[in-house]
Formats: sequence, C-alpha cells, structure tokens
Amino acid sequence: MIDQVILEPAKRVATYDLEKQENGFLIELFKGDDGSTTEAYLTAAAPGAFKGYHLHRVRASRYICIKGVMKIILYVDGKREEHLLDAKNPTRLFIPKNVPTGLENIGDEEAWLINYPDPPYDPELKDEQVDFTQEECDSGEYMKKIEGM
Repeated sequence: MIDQVILEPAKRVATYDLEKQENGFLIELFKGDDGSTTEAYLTAAAPGAFKGYHLHRVRASRYICIKGVMKIILYVDGKREEHLLDAKNPTRLFIPKNVPTGLENIGDEEAWLINYPDPPYDPELKDEQVDFTQEECDSGEYMKKIEGM
C-alpha cells in the first residue's frame, strides 16, 4: 500500500494517420504496478479526424467517450458496424481482439475517448497492432491476414 503522495509525469504522444498527418494524441492515464504496462489511456481526435483502421491481435478494447462525439467503425466477421459514442449520453463499447477498428470524430470539438485495454498495453509485444486500409476492411481482405497470423 502506498502511503505517500506521488506526482509523476504522464506520457503524451502525438498520433498520425496513414498519410502521416497528425490526427490527435494519446495520454497514458494509469500504469501497471511495475510501470511497464498501460492500464488506461486517453485518445484525443480533432474535429473531423480519423484514426484507424487497426486491430489488436492480443488485446480487447473497452471505450467510453468523455468529450465530444466519436463514430466507432468496426468490421466484425466481414460486416461493417458503426457505433456512436457521445459524451452527453455515456455508454461503454467492448471490442474483442482481432476486430478492425476506426475512430472518427464527427463533432465540432475535440473528442476524448478513454480505453481500458484488456490485457493492459505492453510495449514489449511487437506486431500486436495491425493496420489496414478502408479497402482491405471493405473487401474482407483483413480476414485473410488474421487467419495467416
């Protein structure tokens, strides 16, 4: 049990789309007990910004929007799904591993989404995140890549 006040820096990194344009940022909110994993983080997106498409081979995602409105686009068993997460009507969205995901800020203000990954993010897991294009998701090509992993 910690019995003292601790003030420590929280890592903030810029994020980029596939065309290498900045589309927001991430902030690590909570680290694991040993400091090597991230148990929760905030992802922010500017109005109109898109993040994705990508999937996680090991981790599930648990999202809740705390500012703005985010459209979450998923490809589940080859079918496209869209879910709106709005800070004015808080709901949680669970996304299993191996589901391509895109995030789009459809509001007119910066949008903030908190993710509690399960298991926590571990930077030692190389190639855990796999990126896809819209075309690979729409055509189902991503499913062949998942099978080959």
